[in-house]
Amino acid sequence: MKKALLFTIAVIMIASCQFRPRGGSERHRKRHDTHQSTSISHNSGKPMKIKMERESGVLVVPVTVNDVPMKFVFDTGASNITISQTEAQFLAKQGKLTQEDVIGTERYQIADGSISEGTVIRLREVRIGDRTINNVEASVIESQNAPLLLGQTALSKFGKVSLDYKNGYIIFE
Repeated sequence: MKKALLFTIAVIMIASCQFRPRGGSERHRKRHDTHQSTSISHNSGKPMKIKMERESGVLVVPVTVNDVPMKFVFDTGASNITISQTEAQFLAKQGKLTQEDVIGTERYQIADGSISEGTVIRLREVRIGDRTINNVEASVIESQNAPLLLGQTALSKFGKVSLDYKNGYIIFE
């Protein structure tokens, strides 16, 4: 019961809109025996093009998180993957996000310079097309309607990524 309460509280904690940790001294993590390092699986050695869509003036990419399809804003200005409280709660209700996936809390500096504390979780699988990365850290944003952001930490794990803005593709090589 205590773990369930901690998990519920953790899922609704505040995360930031600009995802830069302020430093190691402000980072507080729970350790889990099940925690594994991030890994990537390339299902083919060929370059892969994924069509991006423009929604409300931003580019979105189809991403599957823990077997749940979602659309993420392609955001090279964000450092992390972020999901909103709504998606975190949905994943938890589906059994796709568990107490073992809650890593802990972390302080973030928001774009306006203020500091916010948020929940850091582990996404067991993030898939774009035929590319998959496992055990990826993500931040849960307090807002119920915050956009899903695909930031640099996730993109860098996919290896070489380029953009074809003219034709609207993200290309994984």
